[in-house]
Amino acid sequence: MPRNDADRTIQALRSDLALQIARHVRRSGQTQVAAARRLAMPQPTLSKIMRGRVEAVSLELLLKLAVRLELPVVLQTGKDPSEAGVYASGLPEATPARLPSRLADAARLAASESMRALTPAQRLEAHQKHSELVGALHRAGLEHGRPPRGTR
Repeated sequence: MPRNDADRTIQALRSDLALQIARHVRRSGQTQVAAARRLAMPQPTLSKIMRGRVEAVSLELLLKLAVRLELPVVLQTGKDPSEAGVYASGLPEATPARLPSRLADAARLAASESMRALTPAQRLEAHQKHSELVGALHRAGLEHGRPPRGTR
């Protein structure tokens, strides 16, 4: 249990980084066993990370996993632990099977062009806000006893 602001900041970074790793592993389509083998780690440890149970997992191990996955991340700390977060950047989105739609294709193209028009600082700010919202949803689900999406 975090005792002070530094411990709470580290725990927030741990939780956010685990969330980014779990998303990346899910998007890869691999089983946990195959992903754990590829990452050279025990499957039970990967399972804990996938479920967000990272109180006993070191931030260093999570960083090593991000490097092994070639996951581009930005770690942010701040004056308050609530400002801490981990943001993945430049990752391709999962592409679920979809029906062809000219309207959806036009919307995707417009969103992509809008993203390219942002400055790097604006992109980082957008990533940060998105990650904060997703992290809050993730933590709320854990607080209500729900496993993260995709682990049921």
